[in-house]
Order: sequence, then structure tokens, then C-alpha cells
Amino acid sequence: MLEKLPEAIGHALANQRAGMEKILFHAEGPAATALLDVTSPAFAPNGELPRRFTADGEGLSPPLRWRNVPAQAATLALVVEDADSPTPEPLVHAIVVDIDPREAGLVEGLYSGPPEASPEKLGRNSYLMLGWLPPDPPPGHGVHRYAFQVFALAAGEPLSKAPGRREVAAAIRERGIARGCLIGTYQRTAPVYPDERADTETAQLSELANGPVLD
Repeated sequence: MLEKLPEAIGHALANQRAGMEKILFHAEGPAATALLDVTSPAFAPNGELPRRFTADGEGLSPPLRWRNVPAQAATLALVVEDADSPTPEPLVHAIVVDIDPREAGLVEGLYSGPPEASPEKLGRNSYLMLGWLPPDPPPGHGVHRYAFQVFALAAGEPLSKAPGRREVAAAIRERGIARGCLIGTYQRTAPVYPDERADTETAQLSELANGPVLD
């Protein structure tokens, strides 16, 4: 969606970023929780996301793997956030909850297709959609860091049918026992359509800059 924005707008917003300190990994839960080792066979830690996982490619959700899940974990949750979105809070790109703690990861494309086809329980991203919102940074805004955060939760009150960020954050605060985070990056250095100046795209970014939906 944002690939049509003039690069000048991305430069103008260069200093407007949510901040890594606001992602759930840093903002929620007791600091003493155990650490999970989260990796991906598709990209290295702090490495660039392959194009096929972004809005410039097929928009697939990337494969993930994790280790060191505590034996007392009743369920796992995945939250993917953009720490560099030009918004007051990180943009939520995906929420997957009620993951079996015996699972060692998620395969490529698992939560980027039709929600009804996913074997996992999906939450709502910042656009109030279920599933994967592919990275789509404004051209010229610089490198965006996408945090793939996995949380192990103890037994407790079940989450709703399609939970949002606030509900998942509350569950992490109440019963989070382990957490892990993998960072992948992506940026656009120039518009995909440099001659197109879509006023509607500018208006959509301006609206989003007032704050992503966090329910």
C-alpha cells in the first residue's frame, strides 16, 4: 500500500518512529522471565527479510523456530511488530495465539493465507485483519525492524476468538513465563512507482500516524 508514497514523505517522517522499547518483548511482563531462542531458516538475526515475505513480493509469513520452552508452558503466542513504524505505538503485523507448546515452530506461509485455512488461532493486526500484514514501509523512511516475538504462557483464562494486542499484552503480564525475540529488517530506498503521487496513500499514512489500532 505505502509503496506508492513519494520518497520525500518517508524522509520527512525519518525521525518519527514507535521505538524498540515499546514492543511487547520489552514493555510487558516481569523482567525475570526465561528466554526463548527464536530463529528463522529464512533470515539471520537482524538480517534483511527476503522480498517474498513483504508487500513487494508474495507477502508470505516467514518460517520460525524456537527452543527452550519451559515445561510448565500451557500455550505459546506470537506477536510481530514494526518497531520503526511512523506511529506512536509499534504497528502490529501478526498475532498467533494458542500455539501448542510442543510445537517447535511455524512453517512458511502458515498465517498469511485465508484465516479459515490456518491451523493456528489468529489474532487481529493493526488493520483489524486476521493473519499476516506483510512489511510495507514508506519509501525513504530507512530501515524498519520487525520483531518476531514468541511468548510462553502458563495456564489461565482463555483468549477471545480473535484477540488484539491489548488482550494479548494483558495475558503476557498475568501469566508470561518465557519470551524470545528475533529481529528481521526491511526498507524501501525508492518508490516502486516513482512517477505516481497517490493522494489517497498520503492520506492513509497520515491517518495511521495518529496511532495504529491496538485493541
